[in-house]
Amino acid sequence: MTDSTTATKTADRSERTESTFDPTQDTGADEILSELRAWLGINWDPDLTVGEWWERLGLAGWSAPGLPENAYGKSMARADTVLVAQEISKFGALGAPAGLGLLLAAPTIATHGTQEQIDHYVRDIVTGQKAWCQLFSEPQAGSDLAGLQTKAVRDGDEWVINGQKVWTSGGQYADLGMLLARTDPNVPKHAGISYFAFEMRQPGVDVRPLREMTGHALFNEVFLTEARVPDSALIGGVNNGWAAANTTLMNERAGLGSGGGNAAGGDSAPPGTVVGALTKRAGDFVEVGPGSGGRRRGKGDENGEGASSGASGAFSIMRSGPGLLIRLAQKNGASKDAGIRQDLVRLYTLTELGRFNALRLKAVKENGGDIPGLANVSKLSMSQIVRLTRDLGLQIIGPFGTLHAYDADDKAGLAQATGDPFAGGITEMALFAQAPSIYGGTDQIQKNIIGERVLGLPKEPNNDRVTPFSELPKNA
Repeated sequence: MTDSTTATKTADRSERTESTFDPTQDTGADEILSELRAWLGINWDPDLTVGEWWERLGLAGWSAPGLPENAYGKSMARADTVLVAQEISKFGALGAPAGLGLLLAAPTIATHGTQEQIDHYVRDIVTGQKAWCQLFSEPQAGSDLAGLQTKAVRDGDEWVINGQKVWTSGGQYADLGMLLARTDPNVPKHAGISYFAFEMRQPGVDVRPLREMTGHALFNEVFLTEARVPDSALIGGVNNGWAAANTTLMNERAGLGSGGGNAAGGDSAPPGTVVGALTKRAGDFVEVGPGSGGRRRGKGDENGEGASSGASGAFSIMRSGPGLLIRLAQKNGASKDAGIRQDLVRLYTLTELGRFNALRLKAVKENGGDIPGLANVSKLSMSQIVRLTRDLGLQIIGPFGTLHAYDADDKAGLAQATGDPFAGGITEMALFAQAPSIYGGTDQIQKNIIGERVLGLPKEPNNDRVTPFSELPKNA
């Protein structure tokens, strides 16, 4: 939505459509899952390499079923794509390649790229051949992303890139990056940005990991000095990068929000050429056996850290919902505390609301409508869920919450000392919980978007949409 009139019209249409929503109704998911199970029965082979398995999964449309059919998908609603991922896990097969390529780059290129770009880039994403990172934020351009100062200057059929990016998740493992750079400083800031598919493995790219208080280095700062990108890697056209960036951000908020499936990371084989998982046996990344439910074993490098598992314990707790905490509370007697029981119910309620909202959006879209701002609401809800999970987890494990494992040996020692294999994940989650309310757009930015684009509230007065970027005041 770009103005209050459009937002109101869309909201009115959504309100009429939403009245038919029933979260218990058959939405066609049974038919989809039946087809998937039959396909898995024929195609899953644990003795395939990871690369061979992902080639089958991706080209059949099951890696990213939410993408359109011309982009290696099946045009499914997000709620159904979450069910597909869960069903693959239940079957005991290795899931789709996790990471920002599948979550962000693929849907953006499918929306704004040419068919040639889709075939070149998206194919390698859904088959796990290439891992991606996001080169958006800068030291002086975080929440004010359009204030970015990384420059792209045309040189024949290439662009020369100079600048700095920060908070780049998985940059040290990425083959490519979604790069926003300024291609015209003499127009208003939103109008002079372009979006590139940027090769990370080239001279002039310096990736420096930023170690967090979890002990991991999920984020990085990236210095770009005379790096190059071909004109053919320009997604959406020159100076049209803000539209493509908004598609990326919309998918980020929807994917990271409650009910979105948390596709950014988790325990799986890491995609791309850097970590080296593509040539390994696919079955070695899953536990196949009675009651295993296809749980990921999370083999990345020798330290157990794959491309997307810098905070794997935290992500695992985030994905597990209230179930894990309920079991821990029952096991150690914390469930006898009425306050803890009440908060567990509250956590379950918030999680179910996220799931129902995803299904509600599916029903509305199937009838030609939309729910303006739901991705932003879901992102805010996820921040609330993560904070509650942090507080509950620490209450449940008690004094053990003061102990944290910073490497594999520490994790083994912590599990032995506490008798609880999940204690390390709980403390990691507590340390990591501050991040979700910041990355993907801060809680404050989400509220601004809801207020201005959905509710039609007036924006703060400024002239940055009419003044050339080169004339705007900037931090030194």
